[in-house]
Amino acid sequence: MSATSLRAEPPPVVTLRPATLADLDALVALEHAAFASDRAERRAIRHAIRSASMTVLAAVMDDEAGRETLVGAATLERRRGSRKARLSSIAVSPARAGLGLGSLVLDAAEADARAHGCTQLRLEVRADNGAGIRLYERRSYARFAVIPDYYEDGMEAWRYAKPL
Repeated sequence: MSATSLRAEPPPVVTLRPATLADLDALVALEHAAFASDRAERRAIRHAIRSASMTVLAAVMDDEAGRETLVGAATLERRRGSRKARLSSIAVSPARAGLGLGSLVLDAAEADARAHGCTQLRLEVRADNGAGIRLYERRSYARFAVIPDYYEDGMEAWRYAKPL
């Protein structure tokens, strides 16, 4: 085995930026790929992109043909007068799982919340979403509540928060 065959592939170059209406089709497709239920509808995503009190972040990378491809996204909500932001959605393309994109998107979400003057980020996660729970707990999010029957299928949600 040569030394070159032992080298790891370089990590993909991912750009995080605010989503635009041009990303709408890709964001809807990501919702359908990443979530079996409780998906955001097209009109809700469009509203979030246009909203002054929300941020939709797009994680993009170039595909093999050099075209920009959406590989992850996050939606944050803020309320006037509140220093708490809510991460209402975070998604990574299942085809890109295991590349650390969830951490990159979460980093960008936290940075966006801080840039808007927020001092805490809150979120809900399905109790059966082991990967999401591990991500949040590794990143110092603390569970502070359980909401029974939160999701469409009756699954409970675990609420987490982190000071920023």
